[in-house]
Amino acid sequence: MTRRRFSRDDVEIVQSRRLFDGFFAFDRLHLRHRRFGGGWTRPLERLLLRIPKAVVVLPYDPMTDRVVLIEQFRSGALDHPGGPWLVEAVAGLKDRDEDDETTARREVMEEAGLHVEALVPCGAYVPSPGAVTERAVCFCARVDAARAGGVHGLEGEGEDIRSLVMPADEAFTLVESGEIVAVNAIVTLRWLERHREELRERWRV
Repeated sequence: MTRRRFSRDDVEIVQSRRLFDGFFAFDRLHLRHRRFGGGWTRPLERLLLRIPKAVVVLPYDPMTDRVVLIEQFRSGALDHPGGPWLVEAVAGLKDRDEDDETTARREVMEEAGLHVEALVPCGAYVPSPGAVTERAVCFCARVDAARAGGVHGLEGEGEDIRSLVMPADEAFTLVESGEIVAVNAIVTLRWLERHREELRERWRV
C-alpha cells in the first residue's frame, strides 16, 4: 500500500482558545488541513483534551505463565453495560522528570505492589485521537506473580486498585470474549499472545 504522508506542517491553527486549565487542559481550536485530493479544508472547529504521555505496563511472570491485571473504578465507563469497574493493564501518566521505563517501574509498584525485574517495549497507541492528545507507550514487565494480590493505589489520588492474577491463556480468553474492554489491556495482552514463547526464551524460562 502506498499513501501520501501528511505531517504537522500540513495543519494550520487559525485560532486556539483555552477553555479549561486544570489536571488536564481543554482547548477549542479553529484549524484547517490539507486534503487528500489537493487544496485545504474550510476552517473547522475542534475541541481538544490535552493529556500528557501515558505509560502502560503488562506485568507477566514467565515462570508460571501468569499475568497480573488490575481492576478499578473508571468514571469514563459509567455508561458501560458491564459497569464502571474495568479490568486493565497497569498504566499512568509520565512525570516531567521521568523516562518511560522509570514511569513503568513506578506505576507497577504503585498499582500492583510489585518490583519490576525486566522490561520489554511492546508497542504504542493513541486511544482517542479524534479529540484527545494522549499517546501511550507500552511495556511487558517481568515480575514474580506469587507476590501479587491485595489492594493498592495512592490514597492521596483516591485510588482503590485490586490486583488480579490469572493464567495468560485465561486473560487472552477474556479479551476474545469481550469481557476485557480496556484498550490498554487488549493491546498488551494481544502482544503477549503473539510473543509469549519468544519472551519466555528471552527470559530463559
